[in-house]
Amino acid sequence: MGQPAPRAVTPDLAPGEQRFVIHGVTWKQYEAMRAATDHIRGLRMTYLEGVLELMTASRDHEWVKTCLARLLEIYALERDLPLNGYGGTTFRKRAKERGLEPDECYSLGPMGDVPDIALEVVFSRGAIDKLEVYRGLEVPEVWIWKAGRMTLWRLGKAGRYHSVKRSRFLPDLDIEQLLSFVRPDDQTGAVRAYRDALRG
Repeated sequence: MGQPAPRAVTPDLAPGEQRFVIHGVTWKQYEAMRAATDHIRGLRMTYLEGVLELMTASRDHEWVKTCLARLLEIYALERDLPLNGYGGTTFRKRAKERGLEPDECYSLGPMGDVPDIALEVVFSRGAIDKLEVYRGLEVPEVWIWKAGRMTLWRLGKAGRYHSVKRSRFLPDLDIEQLLSFVRPDDQTGAVRAYRDALRG
């Protein structure tokens, strides 16, 4: 008997955001769809055990993501830290049936198979629990920005994420200070002001 046909669902959306969820997708189908759509700029896919979510981000999502990334990068530069970004890399693990593209991700020092820190910007809740995807990929830290606040999640020895106040990789980073400089529509001004505050 053949595989059941994939079933599509459209979730609730934030303004300007597009999401499409398909149930019953095999790993082979996911890899084929990812390969076939690699040329589509800004398309993100999240896969978890047969469920595939396709997302194109809103302008606000991209502005916040970019501003956060620039602030984090100027922090590392000012503190002489070896922060390396992966860009829009797809991370996947067939044995765990998981795959996704973080909004931004970094490693401190040499880049490995997965980043040390994955950054996610959330304007509306997706159909897939991304922390569960990251858990299977064994990403040590996931930072989730939502409504102006950042929650840091660290993967523990039991293989579960728990909320923490500070990053293991950037222990001296004051998250609240960084967030106070998030100005998506004036990113250069935000970076300059944050740089001055770090030097003050």
